[in-house]
Amino acid sequence: RIECFDISHTAGEATQASCVVFAQHKMQSAQYRRYNIEGITGGDDYAAMRQVLERRYGKLAQAMREAAAAGTNGLGSVRLPDLVLIDGGRGQLNAARAALRALKFDHIPVAGVAKGVGRDRFDLVRPDQEQMIVLARDSKALGLVQRVDEEAHRFAITYHRKLRGKAAFASPLAAIAGIGPKRKQALLKAFGSLDGIRKASVAELAAVPGMTKKAAEALKGLL
Repeated sequence: RIECFDISHTAGEATQASCVVFAQHKMQSAQYRRYNIEGITGGDDYAAMRQVLERRYGKLAQAMREAAAAGTNGLGSVRLPDLVLIDGGRGQLNAARAALRALKFDHIPVAGVAKGVGRDRFDLVRPDQEQMIVLARDSKALGLVQRVDEEAHRFAITYHRKLRGKAAFASPLAAIAGIGPKRKQALLKAFGSLDGIRKASVAELAAVPGMTKKAAEALKGLL
């Protein structure tokens, strides 16, 4: 079982962490998770990485302590990963190790995945080795690392782009009295994007179901 973590944000804002899971020879999309990272300095990927691992494995650590005290395993099908991959270099890796150490899970193997320019390399950074592990370009090991890491990256940026798109659409409209959620949805459905709304005439805006000429003029004046 491999769990891979990635951090994404826009200029330090709206930091998100994502975790993808590979098990039983395939990606387990139903087990993917996203985390909103809060309480850190904007753009601090190291703090974000430590926070997400603490949150990911903190409850499991507590459950294991309680089970041990009760003399049962009590965990059902929940299990620790056999390997944790971190999308990033030594800084992110050290942050992940600190989180695992604090939870007494430092026995779990962990490695950073260092990409080359254009994401054309997937070399491994290990905490106990100064030199990166360069996997053979035609090896199945490289193929697996690349597959898992690329999926973590895709899962992270897809959701983050969606958030940015919603914010870009909602922010200018939210300032206009009378443009509520239903009108926003109707406008987006009619024109496809915020840019499409900007290009529409007052008459075209007013013709959208639920809109009025007054609301269309206010919207046009702002955009």
